[in-house]
Amino acid sequence: MEKKILIVNANYYKAISSGLLENAKKVLSKKSNIKIINVPGVFEIPVTISKYLKKFDAFIALGCVIKGQTPHFEFISSASINAIMKLSMVSKKPIGNGIITCMNMSQAKARKVKGSEAAKAVMSVLSQK
Repeated sequence: MEKKILIVNANYYKAISSGLLENAKKVLSKKSNIKIINVPGVFEIPVTISKYLKKFDAFIALGCVIKGQTPHFEFISSASINAIMKLSMVSKKPIGNGIITCMNMSQAKARKVKGSEAAKAVMSVLSQK
């Protein structure tokens, strides 16, 4: 049976998010019906997923947060990831976490493979009986 998967892609860092997205799409089953929604940043991912909880079987959250000079990095990262986990638990639907948190741009570029890891995790949970 074809599974409906929503990818919510935070494209604040377009060069990074496009790599995360391409790596995720390579993994997803040809039997999956995939929709992609772009949002400005990772903070907008949980609310976007919550709007579509009843319409999709699974979700993949993609984005990047890079540490700056203020604690903003910690607040955004924690709030977004905690909200995604809560949505997954309440809805009992898998949400692959492809949000990378990095100290600098070179770390972010090296971690674009995390999109495929999030997609693999979702496909694994969906295949469980």
